[in-house]
Amino acid sequence: MTLEILRKIGLSEGEIKVYNALLDLGTSSLNQIHEKTGIERRNIYDILNKLTERGLIGYITENKRRIYNITSPNKILGYIEERKHEFDKIKEELNAEMPIILDRYNSKKSKINAQVYRGINGVKAIYEDILNYKIHYFIGGGRYVMKNLPHFWDNFNLRRIKAKIKFYNLIRHDLKNEITPLKYEHIKVLPKEFSANPNVIFIWGNKVANVLFEDEFFAFVIESRQIAENYKKYHRYLWNNIATNL
Repeated sequence: MTLEILRKIGLSEGEIKVYNALLDLGTSSLNQIHEKTGIERRNIYDILNKLTERGLIGYITENKRRIYNITSPNKILGYIEERKHEFDKIKEELNAEMPIILDRYNSKKSKINAQVYRGINGVKAIYEDILNYKIHYFIGGGRYVMKNLPHFWDNFNLRRIKAKIKFYNLIRHDLKNEITPLKYEHIKVLPKEFSANPNVIFIWGNKVANVLFEDEFFAFVIESRQIAENYKKYHRYLWNNIATNL
């Protein structure tokens, strides 16, 4: 039993191993946990203390030594609620500080910036930024995030709809019979000649991203008002003169 949920809420591999061991063993001494997990004794002390602080395990003292046990698994839900409350407070503080941070950032920012993003978290970062803008344009759309990161997509799309963010999506020709428009999404279909590798151009605000959805997600983002305006004109031409209705 790996208890993947524990990894998602921030527990380390060692903490997960110890929690799993206590689930299997029941009430146990440090020696028994050491034998079960193979983790060094000095590290187990730290792990047990962290799990105790989080309320996920408890202990009693017998003959001057601690005997550990799992607290009710419902404590996991309580821990998540506690973390949520902490993050809500941090979010409030960050919102208050954000205008100052943005002023400092913008005062030093070049008119043209470029960044490379790799992997799933890189693509997620781009989608999170998208939520800050009301209109977005795509060339070569193929529902890649929806297919590959369904849980992230569901959460993202709910927030997009709530914010009434519009998509103008030029999709790949081979997908024209598979795709249904989302709420606040307008779709047209590119010709076959424009449909090749799983590469999508994103255009939003003053930013343009070339995103490659292969084994390792990769994105190259350029921030430039002039470049973004040119890509919007390119999108508009394709939309009005080349693409066909779904």
